[in-house]
Amino acid sequence: MRIIGMLTLVVGLGFLFYGGYQIWDSKQQQNEALHRAEQMVTSDEKIDISAFSPAIGEEVGILSLPTLDEVLPIVEGVDEDDLEKGVGHYGGTAFPSQQGQVVLSGHRDTVFRRLGELELGDELEVKMPYGDFTYVIDKTEIVDADDRTVINPDIDEELLTVTTCYPFTYVGSAPDRYIIYAKPKEK
Repeated sequence: MRIIGMLTLVVGLGFLFYGGYQIWDSKQQQNEALHRAEQMVTSDEKIDISAFSPAIGEEVGILSLPTLDEVLPIVEGVDEDDLEKGVGHYGGTAFPSQQGQVVLSGHRDTVFRRLGELELGDELEVKMPYGDFTYVIDKTEIVDADDRTVINPDIDEELLTVTTCYPFTYVGSAPDRYIIYAKPKEK
């Protein structure tokens, strides 16, 4: 019994250290990506939107959530490696200032931990190497995790769609998605 108890303790500590390392590593990657994104968007060399074609895994901009006092890097792509660095831009959807749907996704337990605190009317700011854009939250909804109808790259108006897993406190693979729709702020 003593050996089983010690073995259980060692395995438990191993899981704890591994989990702690994963959190630390993810935070480091996000900080590095944010630093590179900040350099890119504050550069004096502005990029023409027609020439903007980032590679998968490359920083493309910054998402600011002023209500939550959060500043997050945006990375091209939404696979696990990309989402460890920050908020992922869903390939095949528009970028800010292009007509169409801009889709950004992130993990609920890292970058979007507090996303549920946002309310209708709150602003989301996107900084890109070719300009700054402000969106106002117009609608939110919760959909099934397999519902792909929230991604519609064929819409003819600019719309920012932010997605994450839901419920926020769920342990494991969440069954739903929390969706925020935001429209460009009137100037």
